[in-house]
Amino acid sequence: MARAAAVTPPTRLPATGDRSGAVLARLQLMVTRKLDGLLQGDYAGLLPGPGSEAGESREYRPGDDVRRMDWPVTARTTLPHVRRTVADRELETWLAVDLSASLDFGTGRWLKRDVVVAAAAALAHLTVRGGNRIGAVVGTGGPVPARAGRWRGEAPAPGPGTLLRLPARAGRKEAQGLLRAIAGTEIRPGRSDLGALVDMLNRPPRRRGVAVVISDFLAPPQQWGRPVRKLRVRHDVLAIEVVDPRELELPDVGVLPVVDPETGELHEVQTADPGLRRRYAEAATVQRAAIAAELRAAGAAHLRLRTDRDWLLDMVRFVAAQRHARTRGTTR
Repeated sequence: MARAAAVTPPTRLPATGDRSGAVLARLQLMVTRKLDGLLQGDYAGLLPGPGSEAGESREYRPGDDVRRMDWPVTARTTLPHVRRTVADRELETWLAVDLSASLDFGTGRWLKRDVVVAAAAALAHLTVRGGNRIGAVVGTGGPVPARAGRWRGEAPAPGPGTLLRLPARAGRKEAQGLLRAIAGTEIRPGRSDLGALVDMLNRPPRRRGVAVVISDFLAPPQQWGRPVRKLRVRHDVLAIEVVDPRELELPDVGVLPVVDPETGELHEVQTADPGLRRRYAEAATVQRAAIAAELRAAGAAHLRLRTDRDWLLDMVRFVAAQRHARTRGTTR
């Protein structure tokens, strides 16, 4: 449920095609002004690298990673302690970007795919500094043509949809090339395999870093839950869930023609029926709760962005909350 898209799309940013460069430049300006204005510091990333150099020990607090327990100090003091680590100065961040057909929908200020591209731009701005590298894997419902130059995709992976790998490189110019490749990816009918997309971040094994999954997570949790848990064993994981308000509740607008963007099936829904709207909202609540529970069980940080809200402000608040949690000594 909650996958049907209205036939008449909203006004959207021209995030693809020959105007993608101008849109990305505008996004970069928005991100730079707001993030640099509200988040000070050279390494104000969404999720900091845990580092490998041992630091001081402190008393354990609820929410700390038990893998960082300092057992010698715990034995001496008879109180549980964890070992702090010094953050790495050079991090490697990987994005798993889901561009299934369900992302080409939106009834708010943006389409969901616009929010996906915008989130990727903000992540690139936050991470590609100090020699940090950023790469991405992109999944879409149909074949993706090979790109000229350095951003050339790998052979299509087996299973539904097509997967594209963009190698991790350092530098703002390289990050801009990666963003152009993401924004220029054509969304085709069908759904990418989100589980296989996340698994691409596990192969080949990489040194500990940051992994970000950007999707609407409408695929069944049993498809992507295990790969996210596997990813969390080695990396800090952030899941960015992109949501449209019409996926949470239906408005009372009479007969509403809707189309499933993944199958092309057209239906007419009588939204004047209060019972139907109530059941829809209840099912959507259950669906989103299941997504949140699966991400929580996987140990991933969870950020929800909506098409009818200021996505950049929501990201700023999330970063601030993460930094506040680290100041208190917790991991979440």
